[in-house]
Amino acid sequence: MTDLAFLHARRSVPSRQLGEPAPDEATLRRLIEAALRVPDHGKLVPFRIRILRGDAKLAFGRKLAKIAEEANPGLSEAKREKERHRYEHAPLVLVVSAKIDDDSKVPEIEQRLAAGCVAYNLLLGAQALGYGAQWLTGWAAYDRDVAKLLGMKKSEHIVGFIHVGTPAMEAPERDRPSYGDVASVWEP
Repeated sequence: MTDLAFLHARRSVPSRQLGEPAPDEATLRRLIEAALRVPDHGKLVPFRIRILRGDAKLAFGRKLAKIAEEANPGLSEAKREKERHRYEHAPLVLVVSAKIDDDSKVPEIEQRLAAGCVAYNLLLGAQALGYGAQWLTGWAAYDRDVAKLLGMKKSEHIVGFIHVGTPAMEAPERDRPSYGDVASVWEP
């Protein structure tokens, strides 16, 4: 693709539509190394990535479902089922987190944005390599018990779960805002 066509073609592939194969170890390393090339004020490296796949990914999903059920005893059976199977579809899930340095002169928002840029670069990189990906959050991204399950300290916060795999179908296009919807010229 030339010019900006690659960005115009960017789409999220629903995690339920992502299957094997996922990137192999060498490709995953290349993807992550490329994703780390983000603006990083103060060179704090305020991001981390946890790799979930195989049995570990499934065990994480089961533990996450248990946390959801314990926190919400009245959870409907349909929602329990959704929680139980949330991590069974895509063969690879990358958990991106922001590791906030409260003692830094760099504002927290900039540290979080750097981590968000890593997550977005993972989406773009997966697409560039021929894979599909979807950035998901949901309750688990904001739950401290989930963060503890992943070994995160109090200063670390989940930015998103990046589900990666081979698309079973072409990703659907959705309505996008137009230039006129979001851009304006400021004049004094």
